[in-house]
Amino acid sequence: MQTAITNPILRSFSNTLYRKNNWFLLLLLTPPLLWFGVVYLGSLFALLWQSFYTFDDFSMAVTNELTLGNYRLLFDSTNLDIIMRTLSMAVAVTLACACIGFPIAYYMTRYGSAREKGFFYIALMLPMWASYIVKTYAWTIILSQQGILYWLFNHLGLTGALNAALQLPVIGGNTLATSNLGRFIVFTYIWLPFMILPIQAALERVPTNLLQASSDLGAKPAQTFRKVLLPLVIPGVVAGSIFTFSLTLGDYIIPQLIGPSGLYIGTMVYTMQGSIGNMPLAAAFTVVPIVLIFIYLALAKRAGAFDAL
Repeated sequence: MQTAITNPILRSFSNTLYRKNNWFLLLLLTPPLLWFGVVYLGSLFALLWQSFYTFDDFSMAVTNELTLGNYRLLFDSTNLDIIMRTLSMAVAVTLACACIGFPIAYYMTRYGSAREKGFFYIALMLPMWASYIVKTYAWTIILSQQGILYWLFNHLGLTGALNAALQLPVIGGNTLATSNLGRFIVFTYIWLPFMILPIQAALERVPTNLLQASSDLGAKPAQTFRKVLLPLVIPGVVAGSIFTFSLTLGDYIIPQLIGPSGLYIGTMVYTMQGSIGNMPLAAAFTVVPIVLIFIYLALAKRAGAFDAL
């Protein structure tokens, strides 16, 4: 039972919104658009504007004198090494999450019963409920020489293989907890759910009869995967990779707690802004992930990855 509006002003305003749907839509979207435009984009542009300020190394003070020197410093050998180190880790973590997440998502969609799907959903969501810092600190114990991984490798007789892997120049270290391999494992564990869920959602939208038709027409399983399934699931893989790639680019906690010494983009921003007070250089470093994400999204869109979203 509807209640009539007795106030003539409110009734006139309601009738106007009813006749003009565009006005109603504008009124509905104005608060979130104002929040997005002022709070989010406004603060982001304010941060980027500070990247053109000047930092006086002698007085440790920021001045309003505009300069491009902060961006030139990004191409310094040390800073460029930080960017490439972060980028390579982000790419490696994204590829690993895709390779691990796709089979899990495929089993959930095609073979898992309702109970098994529920189990997988809970298994994926439960780690996300735990504190991110707590999980990272837990991994420092797991990867230590007295941790469960060393115990497992010892009982499997694979300690020699582990020590050989830790001797490799790029991924190795004294222990798993102080190696890039251990850092890679933690990154992959933390961001894996963000890859599995989009892929599983994309697989749910693929009709089963397409795969059956491909088999009936004589296609081998590898051909069906390459020609039919993968093109339809690529949007989900891209959606998941955006999360894993961008989150790895900006993370600063895992590189601080696990792995060898060496700054990442996130830790560099934290150091410049929090410890040194060089806000202009920290702001310039924040531009790097933004540019990399824009390039990635442009390439994905050009490849047609978003057409099926």
